[in-house]
Amino acid sequence: MINVLKSKRESSRFQILVEIAAHQPNLRQKEVADSLELTPQAISEYIKELVMEGLVTTDGRMRYRITKEGVEWLLESAASLKQYARVVMEDIISHVSVWSALAETDLIKGDRVSLEMRDGLLYANNNEGIEANGITISDAFAGEDVGVSDLKGLISLEEGRIVLCKVPRIQSGGSRNVDSELLRDKVSGSMMVGALGIEALVALRRAGREPDVIFGAKEAAVEAAYHGISSVIVSVDEQIPRILERLESEGLKYELFDITLI
Repeated sequence: MINVLKSKRESSRFQILVEIAAHQPNLRQKEVADSLELTPQAISEYIKELVMEGLVTTDGRMRYRITKEGVEWLLESAASLKQYARVVMEDIISHVSVWSALAETDLIKGDRVSLEMRDGLLYANNNEGIEANGITISDAFAGEDVGVSDLKGLISLEEGRIVLCKVPRIQSGGSRNVDSELLRDKVSGSMMVGALGIEALVALRRAGREPDVIFGAKEAAVEAAYHGISSVIVSVDEQIPRILERLESEGLKYELFDITLI
């Protein structure tokens, strides 16, 4: 096993070097101690060791810098961690994990199949040129669910985008004060549509579109985006800040439109 995983000591040295590299020359030993759940005295002793080994330099006034040797040790350890993580993910977890997929053709146990994500669902087939693939763990007819293990490669998936349409509360006119033509344009196509609020529901119905989701529309849109499905959320204006906060915290792409009549 690589050194930084062999003991608490090596792991602590690695993390302290990272902190020094990130905050040099000023290092707050108490903050590092709190982060690593060690005492300030222990952090001080570790730093003394690192200085003695030439991995860190100090001017004697609690100012520290990582040396060239320290950078090399840190990079070597980080590379080892990365390699170890790759082994865990690709050679270990992929063997014990079983993915559920829809069989697009009749499959036999032990087949090496291609894996593709479309419309939020994982499909197993015999298409060539697909990077992601795995081995079926049972027979399956086309259209049935099938388990796939020994996953290799990356499943190509583009995150869905979310369109937010803001409608006014009833005090400001509600659905009667919505540009139905603009709303109809935004919800056209095959995207999932959710409604938040009675005003949003009625505005959608006026535009000739029944929502796919009424309760939990925000959560449904987030989950759909992670599975590559774009969606539209029609919401009363007071809910918009909460939705934006959630989407930004998740790092999802979105567009916001105010569909109130001018």
